[in-house]
Amino acid sequence: MRESLNRLALITTVFAVAWALPCSAAALWVSYDGYRGPGKGKHIVLVSGDEEYRSEEALPQLGKILARRHGFRCTVLFAIDPGTGGINPDRTDNIPGLEALDSADLMIIATRFRNLPNEQMKHIHDYVQSGRPIIGLRTATHAFNFPEDSTSEYRRYGWRSKSWDGGFGRQVLGETWVSHHGHHAVQSTRGLIVPSMKDHPILRGCDDIWGPTDVYTVTLPLPGDSQPLVMGQVLTGMKPDDPPVTGEYVRKTRNGEQRKTPNDPMMPVAWIKSYKGDTGKTSRIFTTTMGAATDIESEGVRRMIVNAVYWGLGMEDHIPPRTDVELVGTYNPTFFGFGKFRTGLKPADFEMEE
Repeated sequence: MRESLNRLALITTVFAVAWALPCSAAALWVSYDGYRGPGKGKHIVLVSGDEEYRSEEALPQLGKILARRHGFRCTVLFAIDPGTGGINPDRTDNIPGLEALDSADLMIIATRFRNLPNEQMKHIHDYVQSGRPIIGLRTATHAFNFPEDSTSEYRRYGWRSKSWDGGFGRQVLGETWVSHHGHHAVQSTRGLIVPSMKDHPILRGCDDIWGPTDVYTVTLPLPGDSQPLVMGQVLTGMKPDDPPVTGEYVRKTRNGEQRKTPNDPMMPVAWIKSYKGDTGKTSRIFTTTMGAATDIESEGVRRMIVNAVYWGLGMEDHIPPRTDVELVGTYNPTFFGFGKFRTGLKPADFEMEE
């Protein structure tokens, strides 16, 4: 009897371990199976991880739209506290599940100042150099931050890299962090389509691009073959119908007063370019300095990003006159700011609503 009980206990333990391992791993990210649509059979990996703009809320909503409305299979990754398994954007050193990039068809990245270990960065590096398409949102221009004394194999990806000027942001996406051009959390952004690019497939149906985040400064002209699609008009306030800032104004900063003329010239807030990786293959790149969770409430911003997915994959012939970007489920994003993320969230909280 004792032998039978021991054998039963052993079998139970083996099955419990076998069951727990994949479940515990899968609990660190969320996946959405593709429904019907042109994206069926394509896999998109969305990488969140920023302390300020709530990418942990924005990217699950984008993933749901891409899966349910367009058929793409989507995997959303998060900054995870390894002690609790919960989402903690302030943890800059841990994004589990990046191996999903090994088989991804497209990466959407919205990280900020991450300092990831080599075993995680390797998957990002291999993807970036593979020639597959990349979409960078908001703080992806300064996605990585490796200290000067870092021994990481991938420290050149850091936003202040000297060996690879401007790191991942400038070299791959087209710009690194420079400064705020509009007044942060005071002035919002109206996206104005560049007239010569109005027929570009990414801009199809994008007749109302607005977001409460401010315009970022970029170095003009943007490098290489970068082509601005949308310029950021700085508005006087935080509502879409606020008028644009005119003339010169005085902005108080930590270093004293600054005189600014933010709409002369305007800064690009969305552009396309290419990147030729170490493999010799060339990626299609779309970057927008919009894309915070609150920006995703704007139908025009969502449509621009979803259209960019199709364009990145060479599927622009599938972009209709007005792409379906209806929100999936309840979406009440947290307003941006440091220390304002919703505590206690786990990836399972972002499962697809039925």
